[in-house]
Amino acid sequence: MSDSAPSPNKPAPAEPGVAWSDPRRESAFHDWLRQVAPAHGLRPETVRPASADASFRRYLRVDGADASFIVMDAPPEKEDCAPFVKVAGLMAGAGLLVPRVLAWDQPLGFMLLDDLGTQTMIEVVDPQQMRATQALYLRAVDALLAWQLASKPGVLPPYDEPLLSRELALFPDWYLQRHRGLELAPKMRETLDSQFRLIVQRNLAAASVYVHRDFMPRNLMMPRDPAEPRLGVLDFQDAVYGPVTYDIACLMRDAFLSWDEEFVLDITVRYWEKALKAGLPVDADFGDFYRGVEWMGLQRHLKVAGIFARLTLRDGKPKYLADAPRFLAYIRATTHRYRELTPLARLIDEVEGSDAVSGFAFGRL
Repeated sequence: MSDSAPSPNKPAPAEPGVAWSDPRRESAFHDWLRQVAPAHGLRPETVRPASADASFRRYLRVDGADASFIVMDAPPEKEDCAPFVKVAGLMAGAGLLVPRVLAWDQPLGFMLLDDLGTQTMIEVVDPQQMRATQALYLRAVDALLAWQLASKPGVLPPYDEPLLSRELALFPDWYLQRHRGLELAPKMRETLDSQFRLIVQRNLAAASVYVHRDFMPRNLMMPRDPAEPRLGVLDFQDAVYGPVTYDIACLMRDAFLSWDEEFVLDITVRYWEKALKAGLPVDADFGDFYRGVEWMGLQRHLKVAGIFARLTLRDGKPKYLADAPRFLAYIRATTHRYRELTPLARLIDEVEGSDAVSGFAFGRL
């Protein structure tokens, strides 16, 4: 949802058309859009691409009389939209700025949503303007705190040992074996299994809250109204109930944007102070909390390495692996920092080369 849109009061300029691989789905879409258009003042002739993501969903933009709207195109045989609708309701109830579901054809997988804006947070972040960047990240922290404070057990799927383990398995299955072409010898498999058990154990030691699971600047929107203090929140359909360390690790150890350790610490400690004051279940000692964030970030980036390899090899989306050096730097920095992770650090060094990882390897890549 990050492409620029024309003013809704002016004719839309010529833009690339919407491509459809299935003529039947194209016909069904236009029939559905004509049906919902009158209630929302839509102009079907203005439909154009908005954005796509790493899933099988894509987003289209369509103009109305006074505003633009977003259409989610999610083939039901590949994407279940019910979690999106459920989490959107939870987030709205928590006071977050999220798109309203204005119309939904569940059998067809078409959904009409509010258009929160045309710029994601990552598009406006300027590393040369650190005071403004800090303020922007603190707005993200406020959204995260509001989400976590609404947490209740038994509402969202648990981020439990089986799910964490399945995610970690993506690293050997897709990154090491299929992307790197390695045959995992028994000793290497044993190392991975034992280290993964340790990582899962450490991460499950954290208290549980609502977890967005992809809380990063690419999924946060700059609001259309300059007076609106809240950032918009998107891509939340995979939300779960799990470690309180996850989303702040996700925000500050972004798969697409890296920061020096000084900035990471600054925002993380400010989050921790606010979370502690608000009564969220974070460690009373920041050092303990930060170690938990690092271990959670390690789990995430091992998973991300596998997912990005899968996106390239299975789904034909090679752009994601271009960011491999960034999340591998996170992995190597963390494994070299903790003695318990030495076997994993040696394994990664063997695979990627044995260049030493020194200090805090979070510089901009």
